[in-house]
Amino acid sequence: MNPEFLSRLQFALTASFHFIFPPISMGLGILLVWMAWKHVRTGDPVWRQASVFWVKVYGLVFALGIATGLVQEFAFGMNWSQYSRFVGNVFGSLLAAEGVFAFALEGGFLGLMLFGGDRLGPRMWLLATFLVVFGAHFSALWILMANSWMQTPQGFTTKMTEWGNQAFMTNFGAVVNTPSFLPRLLHTWVASWIIGSALVLSVSAWYLLKNRHREFAKRNFSTAIKVFTVLAILQVFVFGAQMAISVTKNQPEKLASIEGNWTNESCAPLYLVGWVDESSEKTYAIGVPCLLSFLSYGSFDATVPGIEKFPKKDWAPVNVAFQAYHLMIDLGFLFPLIGGVAWFVWWRRKRERMPPWLLWVCISTVFLAEVATIAGWWTAEVGRQPWIVWNVLRTDEAVSPTLTTGQVLLSLITFALLYALLLVLFLFLLDRKIKHGPEAPEEPHVSDLPNTFREVFRSRSQGRASGELELEEEHVPG
Repeated sequence: MNPEFLSRLQFALTASFHFIFPPISMGLGILLVWMAWKHVRTGDPVWRQASVFWVKVYGLVFALGIATGLVQEFAFGMNWSQYSRFVGNVFGSLLAAEGVFAFALEGGFLGLMLFGGDRLGPRMWLLATFLVVFGAHFSALWILMANSWMQTPQGFTTKMTEWGNQAFMTNFGAVVNTPSFLPRLLHTWVASWIIGSALVLSVSAWYLLKNRHREFAKRNFSTAIKVFTVLAILQVFVFGAQMAISVTKNQPEKLASIEGNWTNESCAPLYLVGWVDESSEKTYAIGVPCLLSFLSYGSFDATVPGIEKFPKKDWAPVNVAFQAYHLMIDLGFLFPLIGGVAWFVWWRRKRERMPPWLLWVCISTVFLAEVATIAGWWTAEVGRQPWIVWNVLRTDEAVSPTLTTGQVLLSLITFALLYALLLVLFLFLLDRKIKHGPEAPEEPHVSDLPNTFREVFRSRSQGRASGELELEEEHVPG
């Protein structure tokens, strides 16, 4: 073990743990906006009940995301100072923009969304929720912009300075719009929305299984299963496919590694499961013949480049990249099947009497979606190795030169223990919130309802009042 290996391991641990929370924030946030909008449109107290419940879950997720995200900022300077020195003039501007433009917006309205439900009217609460969710997506945009530049760098030049070789931005438009940026952004956003809908689906299915809060559960389940299924299909056939095409065009070495393709091969199969023996340079797997060639180049006879075509010093850890990638795509293919079956049964049984086994499958979706998303991040980052900035700066050249093995090992153990404690605390609080369930739906105030519903509410109130008056008159003696 050396400081470089331990620093990689530490960043993988802290980044993977952090990556649990931002996708939930974005995905759950989209559904929060939908629920708040439904309450404004209909005045239905069940949607108000759902908004109040899920916004508390959102607050818990957001808190963990902020606490674990700050660690990444310090890691750049403490473990990866050579990287920070090299890319600071490019990377720094993108991170600064994320803080100034996105996080400030998100944090500025967060308090109104979390604590303003009883003080703000439905419309103002909807506005606050929208701005928080918009800020979360805007923040992810800048982060993914920076990460995409590391994957497919452009719009810069390098110069030797008194501090060493450094990158300097020459074209801001080229930096923010690298070839991999848009496919990566859409792929990540959709994955986040899938996780958010899976969380709502999972909790709603659990309530249905336990026969608790049935009206709340039915509304949430009905919304979540539709969103989950549609997005899962789009992710596989549109956004995931576009991401794969981007990798094929811009990072052919990564494509060869994640597919375990050692030699140039026409009619290359798309593997589903398998194992890569790096010592013998062979892949033992089950796959679909010619599908990789078709998906990559639009032709079943197209030749897919193999790993052996590239210098051995530039090879990624092939088996790790292969396993992470295939875990992601296997789960990705599973989600439309789960969603389609559950939606069909839900529709056929008229939103009643779902089979317990199918409810348990729905409950598991949030865990499977998180695993798929983290596996996707591992695919992107492990597949990029040995480069920290693709074909520009190697990872072993980016680590802080003054670190010792003991220092990094101590910090790694500390983070592992701390994050284990945070995970237990998060699951405990989330479990307690779910078991407590939503509060009883509030009766709508007349001022909170849309105009048409106000008129109905008032007419019914007036009708009850006049009926009570007539009843009293009938019982007046004399």
